[in-house]
Amino acid sequence: MWGPEGLDEVEAELLGPPEELKGRDVLELGAGAAQCSRWLAAQGARPVALDISHRQLQHALRIGGPFPLVCADAGALPFADGSFDLACSAYGALPFVADPRLVLREVRRVLRPGGRLVFSVTHPIRWAFPDEPGPEGLSVSASYFDRTPYVEQDEDGRAVYVEHHRTIGDRVRDVVASGFRLMDLVEPEWPAWNTSEWGGWSPLRGNLIPGTAIFVCVRD
Repeated sequence: MWGPEGLDEVEAELLGPPEELKGRDVLELGAGAAQCSRWLAAQGARPVALDISHRQLQHALRIGGPFPLVCADAGALPFADGSFDLACSAYGALPFVADPRLVLREVRRVLRPGGRLVFSVTHPIRWAFPDEPGPEGLSVSASYFDRTPYVEQDEDGRAVYVEHHRTIGDRVRDVVASGFRLMDLVEPEWPAWNTSEWGGWSPLRGNLIPGTAIFVCVRD
């Protein structure tokens, strides 16, 4: 799944036709519990699941899967140049770094020529609206152009969660400046079958404003 709307890679084929994934080396960035890598392995691909969170990778290890788990910073990938055919990230890594170009350039380095990167993030327009699933989440409450990061702190004032806001234009410029060609920008519509409501996600909001932006990029 590329996001809360429920867009499935089987349907979207943003990484390419599933039958062509067999034997491909794929890097999953911000893998969490490695759900995407587990699906890729089932298609015959050779995924590597990377996350900076050791605890998340412990969950992945407990669930199991025939692929390596790597605890590392996405801005300093511990792989040789040209190690992968594809890279993907579903709401991982990129929203949580202050300098996304550092990550994108690293991904480009480890991709082979013609390699594809597909990553999804919260759609930037969502930053202008309250994170509420009901009608109160439909009125603009902040500037879309305010790039102040969202920060949660513990009682000692230490940051425990940070998410950085980039506009659509920022994201496009980051992709291009990092040496990628942007092939597609997908904004999934909320499907009729998805009746789930959680956090700021709901059919009400999903039918009116986009929630996810998916960038399909190629290393020429």
